[in-house]
Amino acid sequence: MSGQGSGGNVIAAICSFFIPGLGQLVQGRILAALAFFIIATGSYTLSLTVILIFMWPIGAIAHIWSIISAAKYRAVD
Repeated sequence: MSGQGSGGNVIAAICSFFIPGLGQLVQGRILAALAFFIIATGSYTLSLTVILIFMWPIGAIAHIWSIISAAKYRAVD
């Protein structure tokens, strides 16, 4: 992948829009992909319970953060 704003980063950001962390996985950042996926989906899942309904904002923040992170990623050469 080139730099910020490249076609690869746009595709990665679109992937992260649908599944949190998928864009990082496309870019080859496995640990970041796992972290974003677990935090976002875990928070969304916990918010489905009546007791922990307040967890959805944490999932939304992690989801948006994964999209931005995929879009702004710059590989170290």
